[in-house]
Amino acid sequence: MKFKSILCVSLLAASAGFMAPMTSVQAQVIGDVVVAPPQPRYEIVPGPRAGYVWAPGYWRWNGRRHIWVGGHYLRAHRGYRYNAPRWEHDPRGDWRFREHGWER
Repeated sequence: MKFKSILCVSLLAASAGFMAPMTSVQAQVIGDVVVAPPQPRYEIVPGPRAGYVWAPGYWRWNGRRHIWVGGHYLRAHRGYRYNAPRWEHDPRGDWRFREHGWER
């Protein structure tokens, strides 16, 4: 019996060595949830444009990895406030992406 226990523990320990370590550029996907987006990139924001709002760049998950989407100007919607896309930490510790949008 002791031999079987030692064998099981040895096999588990050996199989753990074959698991790839997770780095900061890799992400774990759980459904539509992506863990650990990279830090935002620094962007030089061009001067203000009348009738437009600046939409900052953000990391987008393409199903396998994060890709950077550069910032750009959007035509302003009169009477609305622009909400930039963002990553939020949920109560379980997972990351969720919130799309950009306009709010009254």
